[in-house]
Amino acid sequence: MAEAQNSPTLESARAGGPPPVGSTTTGSIAVAAESTVATRMSAPPSFDVADFPVPHGREEEWRFTPLERLRGLHDGTAVADGNGVKVDVQAPEGVTVETVGRDDARLGKAGTPVDRVAAQAYSAFEKASVVTVPKETVLTEPIRIAVHGEGGTAFGHQVIELGAFAEAVVVIDHTGDAVLAANVDYLLGDGAKLTVVCVQDWDDKAVHVAQHNALVGRDASFKSVVVTFGGDLVRLHPRVRYAGPGGEAELFGLYFTDQGQHQEHRLLVDHNVPHCKSNAVYKGALQGDDAHAVWIGDVLIEAAAEGTDTYEMNRNLVLTDGARVDSVPNLEIETGEIVGAGHASATGRFDDEQLFYLMARGIPEHEARRLVVRGFFAELVQQIGLPDIEERLIAKIEEELEAAVA
Repeated sequence: MAEAQNSPTLESARAGGPPPVGSTTTGSIAVAAESTVATRMSAPPSFDVADFPVPHGREEEWRFTPLERLRGLHDGTAVADGNGVKVDVQAPEGVTVETVGRDDARLGKAGTPVDRVAAQAYSAFEKASVVTVPKETVLTEPIRIAVHGEGGTAFGHQVIELGAFAEAVVVIDHTGDAVLAANVDYLLGDGAKLTVVCVQDWDDKAVHVAQHNALVGRDASFKSVVVTFGGDLVRLHPRVRYAGPGGEAELFGLYFTDQGQHQEHRLLVDHNVPHCKSNAVYKGALQGDDAHAVWIGDVLIEAAAEGTDTYEMNRNLVLTDGARVDSVPNLEIETGEIVGAGHASATGRFDDEQLFYLMARGIPEHEARRLVVRGFFAELVQQIGLPDIEERLIAKIEEELEAAVA
């Protein structure tokens, strides 16, 4: 599996991905270079949907997305019908769960919508859910948020807030069928530690577009594990910025893109204050005709962010012909006074030597392929730290592999 790496150190350097790769025996694998982060942010963030033109598919931020499959989320024709999703929150004692109106000051505090769908979601939701962990509270059980689609269209807003030095694990589980556009905010107080496991296990026809905003306080730690399996189209936009020095962010992702599915993950880490860290690792497997995965990893190190230490990596394993991957890591650096910055992107098919090694020891080819895929994802599954979720994901991976053989 060929891997491209860059570790720029020059002021105002930008490292893009390698040029597009043509059709191969594993399908059409495109590794495309995009414009800089600043260029793609030329439309100022806004809570007002009218500030964003209707996308036509030629914009940098939309050129990989099949707009016709968004079911009207991008052009205003999608309307909430009351049958979209049902949200159930189960929280340990001491956690406050509220349903609030649009005037609550915590809504939008973590970040502003950066595209038309996120702005539409913010403009259209009626009630938001706010989960608050008081300061210095250390939870021993996870907060579980079940989002179940009931066949309709919905717009949502969720806020997870941790007070200073609080610690919590949150599991957000998406199932069922829906057309959903949402914003999710994570507010971390100084010294807080938050782990979020966000699972997309939708039915085959679901559409899910969401912007995830994390505001990381001074010396706080944020870990995000995004897992995407189901849905016709899933487009997630995790974003991180820092409210004080010493903050750390880890962004992990696992996706298994099947025949006809479009799964898109677009990350932005904005190092806007000094002496913060970030690490992003996303891995995906693809199989079947027209399976399409997109990963955009943007890291912006602003001039004031001296002492930044950041790295991002995306790896993709193409299991069959007919699948396509677009992997675009980007770094934009405005100061040379950093600890380190780099990225890597790799896309390939099964390693023949690995398969030969296993098969030479009596392991059938089908079982050998399963072992290779499980090993490929093992690093990320272990980041979850919840046995029930880990076992469920391993079982889902096995199910996807069995479907490929059937």
